[in-house]
Amino acid sequence: MINRILITGSNGLLGQKLVALLQTQPGVELIATSRGANKLAELYPAVRFVPLDVTDRAQVQAVLRAERPTHLIHTAAMTNVDECELNREACWLHNVTAVEHLLEACEQLDIHLTHVSTDFIFSGEEGPLAEDAIPSPVNFYGESKLAAEKLVQASPAPWAIVRTVLVYGTAHDYGRTNIVLWVRDSLRANTPIKVVDDQFRTPTLAEDLAQGCWLVARQHATGIFHISSSELLTPYQMALQVADFFGLNRELISRVDANSFSQPARRPLRTGFIITKAQQQLGYQPHTFQDGIALLARQTEG
Repeated sequence: MINRILITGSNGLLGQKLVALLQTQPGVELIATSRGANKLAELYPAVRFVPLDVTDRAQVQAVLRAERPTHLIHTAAMTNVDECELNREACWLHNVTAVEHLLEACEQLDIHLTHVSTDFIFSGEEGPLAEDAIPSPVNFYGESKLAAEKLVQASPAPWAIVRTVLVYGTAHDYGRTNIVLWVRDSLRANTPIKVVDDQFRTPTLAEDLAQGCWLVARQHATGIFHISSSELLTPYQMALQVADFFGLNRELISRVDANSFSQPARRPLRTGFIITKAQQQLGYQPHTFQDGIALLARQTEG
């Protein structure tokens, strides 16, 4: 059976990793969609690209009816946590209303939906967390993603929710940085940095998250899956690993508490995921953080 897989947000970090992975898979017809011009046109000229603004209901209906995918992997979202706190209307439009539009079409056309969600739906009072942990977000981004999850879970369409944590990676023509590159580049420039040591996460390599989404779609899996690494680390511990890997001066790294930063949105202190379900049911196997650093080094330094 040939799977027609449509990706939303193909210009983003996860979207790009999914395109790179799926365009090599036998039996997959891939449709990449995103707002704006296709950033991957030169890298993957054979991949079909269709412009799609997921906040536009008419456009969602038209594209999904024309393309008739069997599976949809929804990666497009507004993910800047502070921006979501300050621009709540835009956050709700991109993270909730867009999901309503996609679900409506998936229900009409019997499309399997893989919806990407986040550890920020949780309060941060305990972690690592299994799929049945009770959500209680502490910021508006988390509220929006939880609202979207509830819509997905109430849908009669076949669905899966893939939750993830602190995704890092590098992509083509992609403006945002990540903890590995930020620490490496700051230390190389001899710039002192402050890194929190009271937040705990299981950092996720973007390639691993793409692999998890593909395993879900390929197996037509349904339900909730936690996709991350299995190592519970603080950003400070991550920064030390980055410094050591690249042979940089770890003395430039100052250990601080989260309350030393003034940010519009609160962050959950302790999340991280238990990934046993994904490992056992999907065959998911993530990289270690050390291996993730090494992969980024190869990708950015040749």
